[in-house]
Amino acid sequence: MTNIPPPAEELRLLDAELRQLDARRAVLLRRREWLVHVLRTASAQRSVPGAGQMPPVWPVAPGAAAPRTEATAPGVQNVLLLLGGILLTVAAIAFTLVGWGHLGITGRALVLATVTLAALSAPVWLLRRGLGSTAEAVAALGMALTVLDAYALHEVAFYGSGGLGYAAAASAVLSAAWAAYGTAADLLVPRSDAGSPARPDRARAGAATAARPALRLPLPCAVVTAQAPLLLWALAVDAGPHTLTAVLLVTAAADTVVALRPAHAPVRVVGLVGACVAGALGVLSAGWLCWSAAAPVAAARGAALLLLAAVIALAAARYAPKPEVALGASLAAGLCLVAGAGGVLRAWLPGEWTVPGCLALGIALLTAVRTPLPRPMRQGVVGASLVVQGLAVLWTLPLVAGTLLGPVALIERPWSRTPLDIRDAVFPDAAWPSYATAAPLVLAAVAGVLALAERRAVRRPASGVGALVLAWTAVVVSPVVLELPYGAGLVADGAVVVVALCVAERARRGTGGPSAPALTALVLALVTSVTLAVVSLATEAGTIAVLLALAALFGVASTRPGLVAFTAPAALAHATALACAAGASAGLRPEHTALLVLVVPAVAALVAARAARAGRSAATVTVEAAGAAAALLALTLAVTDLPVLASVLALCGVVAAGTALRPERRRAGHAAAALFLLAAWVRLAAWEVTTPEAYTLPVSVAALAVGHLRRRRDPSVSSWTAHGAGLSVTLVPSLLAMWGDPHWLRPLLLGTAALAVTLVGARSRLQAPLVLGGGTLALVALHELAPYIAQVVGVLPRWAPPALAGLVLLALGATYEQRLRDARRLREALGRLH
Repeated sequence: MTNIPPPAEELRLLDAELRQLDARRAVLLRRREWLVHVLRTASAQRSVPGAGQMPPVWPVAPGAAAPRTEATAPGVQNVLLLLGGILLTVAAIAFTLVGWGHLGITGRALVLATVTLAALSAPVWLLRRGLGSTAEAVAALGMALTVLDAYALHEVAFYGSGGLGYAAAASAVLSAAWAAYGTAADLLVPRSDAGSPARPDRARAGAATAARPALRLPLPCAVVTAQAPLLLWALAVDAGPHTLTAVLLVTAAADTVVALRPAHAPVRVVGLVGACVAGALGVLSAGWLCWSAAAPVAAARGAALLLLAAVIALAAARYAPKPEVALGASLAAGLCLVAGAGGVLRAWLPGEWTVPGCLALGIALLTAVRTPLPRPMRQGVVGASLVVQGLAVLWTLPLVAGTLLGPVALIERPWSRTPLDIRDAVFPDAAWPSYATAAPLVLAAVAGVLALAERRAVRRPASGVGALVLAWTAVVVSPVVLELPYGAGLVADGAVVVVALCVAERARRGTGGPSAPALTALVLALVTSVTLAVVSLATEAGTIAVLLALAALFGVASTRPGLVAFTAPAALAHATALACAAGASAGLRPEHTALLVLVVPAVAALVAARAARAGRSAATVTVEAAGAAAALLALTLAVTDLPVLASVLALCGVVAAGTALRPERRRAGHAAAALFLLAAWVRLAAWEVTTPEAYTLPVSVAALAVGHLRRRRDPSVSSWTAHGAGLSVTLVPSLLAMWGDPHWLRPLLLGTAALAVTLVGARSRLQAPLVLGGGTLALVALHELAPYIAQVVGVLPRWAPPALAGLVLLALGATYEQRLRDARRLREALGRLH
C-alpha cells in the first residue's frame, strides 16, 4: 500500500522540490546569458574593421587536442573581486586615518554611516540577482568598514577609555553584529537565489538538510572575532594567571558549543580550531599552575581549572558526531583529571610518591570500562590510563638502566674490593636516584594491570609479555632498592634466573612449542645471568661460586628439549668464563689459561653430536657457535706464546677432526687440516726455522696425496683441481726464495724436482704437472744462466743488443704465420692433456 505522508510533510516536500527547480532554472538562465554574450562578442569582432588581421578561429580537427585554458572564468572573477575588495579597504583605511581631519563631526558620521550601510545592504540585492561572488566581496568590504567605524568611534567619542577594554567591547559588538548580519542575509535572500539548493536525494527521503548560508563569510568571521573579548577584558583588568586560564577554558567551551552545532562546515571548522587552540593553551597553563604550586591550596586551584577542562572535553566527547573525535576528547579529559589530582598529590605527599599517586589515579580510570558510557568514550578513558601507566614506567627507566649497566664498571677492576651491600656493587660510581624507593611498586602495579588485562580479556600475547617483563624488572631492582647484603643480593638474582627458566618451561609446555612468553622468559633469564655474573666480579669467591652455579644451572636446563637451543650455549659461555676465572684465581698466565678454556670446545662438540642424534638442528648450530667462540678466545689468550699457541691450534684441530666424523659435518675436516697446518707452522716459527720448504713441503705432500686419492675415485677430475694447489704451494715459494739465494743447493734441488714433475706430467699426460714443472725448470735455468748472460752483455758493444733485437723481430715477422701454426699446435697438444 502507498504510504501517504501527512499534509505538513507533503507540503515541505513540495517546497523542497520547487526550490530545486527554481535553482536549476536560475543555473540554466545564467548559462544562457553567458552563451548569448559569447555569441554577441564573436559577431562584434567580425564586424569591426581590421578584425581580419586577428588570427581566425578555426574549428578543431577531429582527434586534435583542443587548446587548454590556463584560468577558469570563476577563478578570474574571484581574483578580480578579491583585488577590488582589497583596494577599496585600503582606500577606506587611508581615508579614515589620513583624510579624517578635513571633515567635521557631522560629515565624518554621515560619510562612514552612508558607506557602511551601502556596503552592507548591497550584498542582498546582488544575491537576489545571482551574483554570489560579488556579494561576498562587497560583504567583506562592509565588514572591514565596521572595524574602521569602531576605530573612528574610539578616536572621536571614547579616546580617553582604555585601549584593551574598548577593544574587548568592540570585538564583542562586532562579533554579534556580524553573526546577526549573516543570519539576516539568510532570511532576506530566497534559497534559490542564494545558489544553495537542498540535495534532491535527501529532500525525497524527507531528511532535514542544513542549507549553505547566503553569505559564507560573516558567520566564520564572527566566530573568529568572538575569541578575543574575554581574553582582552581579562588583560584590561590585569587579571591573574588563574583568571586568564579560566578565560581561555571558557572560550574553548564556547568554541566547542559552536563546533558541535549543526551549522555549515566553515563555522564548525573555525569553532573546532578555536576550541583546540584555546583549550590546549588553557590546559598547559592550568597544568603549570597546578604542578608549580608550593602549597596544596594553590595546587587545588590549578586542579580545579584542569577539572573544568576535563568537563569540557567530556561534554565534547559525549555530543561529538564522529567516534574518533569522541575518543580523542575523552583521552584528553582523562589526562586532565590525572594531571590535576597528581598536582595536588605532589604538593601534599613527598616527592618520590607523586608518580605512584598519579599511577593509582591512572589505574582508577580503568573503571570506566564498567560504566554505561559510549564505546568511544570508554576507549578514550582507557587510552588515558595507558598513557599514564606508560609515563610511570618511563619514570623508572634510569633506575632499571643503572641496575643492569652499572656493574659494567667492575670489568675494568675485578676483585678489587668487597662491597658493603648489593647497591654498592651495582652502583659503584653512578649516583643513586632519589626517587628509587617507589620504583618497584610502580613496576609491579603496571605488571599487575597488564596481567589482569591479559587474563580478563581475549588472550593477547603482548599483554602477557609486558606483564612478564615489568614483573621481572620490579624483582631485579628490588634487592638494590632494599640494600640487601652482597651475598643475599647475589642469591636473589640467582633465584630470578631459576624462576625465569621455570616460567619458560611452563609456557612452552602450555603451548606445546615455542611461544612469545616462553622466549621472553628465556631472554630474561639470560639477561639476569649476565648481570649476575658481572656483579659477582666484585669478589673472587663470589665470581667462582656464581659462575659455577650458573654453568650447572643452565647445564641442567639443557636437558629440557625446548630450552636446549638457548640454555646449552649459555652454559658453555658461563663455563668459559669460569675457566678464565679459575685460571686467574690459580695465578696462571693467560696462555696457560687458554688450555683450560679448550675444555669448553671439546664439551661443545660432544653436546652438539648428541643434539644432532636427537634431531635438534637449531641446538646443534648454537652449541657449535658457542664452542667456536670459546676456541677463538683460547687462541686469543695464547697468541703471546708461540709454543702454547701451536698446542692450542693442534687441540682445536683435534676437536674439529672429531666433529668431521659426523656425516653432516664433513666440511669440518677442512678446518681441522687448516688448524693442524697452522699448528705446524707456529711450531716451526717457534723453533726459528726460516727455510720456506719446511713450511710448504708438508702441505704439498698432503695436498698431492688427497688429490691422488680423489683422481682415483673420480678420473674425470682435472689435474689442476687435483694437483695444481699442491704443486704451487711448494714450487712458487721456492722460486721466490731462489732469486735471493746466492748458494747453489736450492736451485739444484728445485730444478731436479721441477724436472721430475715435468717428466711425470709428460708420462701421465697431465697438464698441471707439465706446465708447472716446465715453467719452474725454465725459470731455474734462466736463474743459473743470468750471470753469464749479464757477462756476455757487458762484453758486447752497445750497438749489439739493438741490432740483435732487430734481427729477431725481422725473423719473427718473416715466419709469422709459421709461428702462429706452431703456437696453435702447442696449445692443442696441451689441451689434449688432462
